[in-house]
Amino acid sequence: VSRVPDVQIDGDGVFKYVLVRVRGAGAPSKDVVRGHGWAEYHGEGRRECGAGLWPGELARHGLSCECLGGGRLSHRPEERKIHVYGYSVGFGRADHAVTTEKLKAEYPDYEITWADEGY
Repeated sequence: VSRVPDVQIDGDGVFKYVLVRVRGAGAPSKDVVRGHGWAEYHGEGRRECGAGLWPGELARHGLSCECLGGGRLSHRPEERKIHVYGYSVGFGRADHAVTTEKLKAEYPDYEITWADEGY
């Protein structure tokens, strides 16, 4: 589980994201953020929930994942800003406060905000 990156998001734009809990046998779980512009649906982001690994590959490494919810990210690197908002129709609203803390750890020099409004 420790080898799974906490955050993997695209470098620029507005895109869907998911908050995923990764578990290992006998190891503590950890929540990770995945957000990609290529993911038309939140479920596509969930499929690649580990260290760039699909759930079948995660299983081969003794890991599993569970989607905790989703939303959207607005990532503006030129302004050093990320805004977390919205929800996933299929998975519900992620805990944006958790997502924001993960993003702040990965992007300490960014202004990172969140809101429950919007889609």
